[in-house]
Amino acid sequence: MNGKKILFVSSELVPYLPENEVSLMSYEAPRMVNSKGGQIRIFMPRYGNINERRHQLHEVIRLSGMNLVINDMDMPLIIKVASIPRERIQVYFIDNDEYFKRKSTFSDEDGNLFPDNDQRAIFFAKGVVETVKKLNWSPDIIHVHGWMASLLPLYLREYYADEPLFADSKIVTSVYGRSFEGKLDESMINKITFDGVPEENINALETPNYNNLLKVAVDYSDAVILAAEEIPEDLLNHISNLQKPVLPYVSLQEFEEAYDNFYNTQVLK
Repeated sequence: MNGKKILFVSSELVPYLPENEVSLMSYEAPRMVNSKGGQIRIFMPRYGNINERRHQLHEVIRLSGMNLVINDMDMPLIIKVASIPRERIQVYFIDNDEYFKRKSTFSDEDGNLFPDNDQRAIFFAKGVVETVKKLNWSPDIIHVHGWMASLLPLYLREYYADEPLFADSKIVTSVYGRSFEGKLDESMINKITFDGVPEENINALETPNYNNLLKVAVDYSDAVILAAEEIPEDLLNHISNLQKPVLPYVSLQEFEEAYDNFYNTQVLK
């Protein structure tokens, strides 16, 4: 990976959120690339339950201040940054008070999904791309982890199709086990077509559940990693019908060589 640029975009990341399959691999994969001489950038949402003082987040004024249009509403984009000290890894946080200033990540205290999770996902996808454009950083690989990041491949290939910075970037999506029950707002598809995305390309999102979000993500990706032992059969069947490189599940203890080889021989071929 020496000298290669990899953009990691994740729903969750340790040490900022509790450990689970997504948050752990979202930390370990960049750490591995970093140790092998690759250049990395990591993005995640700045959820309200992340302790800014303890983790020393601070706003990057030169990157903040832009408004993103979400479903015909102007929403201010705030960029914060922090470092994971022992790894010398920097993390960028996509923030907006309306979407992320809450005491939990995806659902309220009663376990109900936030009704605007669809808009939060759109805002996160656009916010990542706009920030990377400001950084003028052209990644060789964009690696997506977790459902809140799952709209990024779609937006890169449709909404930002003419953006030269990403013309040669390869997109990899890691698919994990089902991470939420139920579905997002049923008008989600209308909010995405508002951005000029053809409705026939995202028919799956007429039912915006976990499986269908990930189906759209892998449809717009160049390669797929099966990042959990148990993945919904419906999703596995969809992936198996794609003519794309797929890395079967490898445990956290053994992933380094497998991911490094997959990046170099299947994704960057």
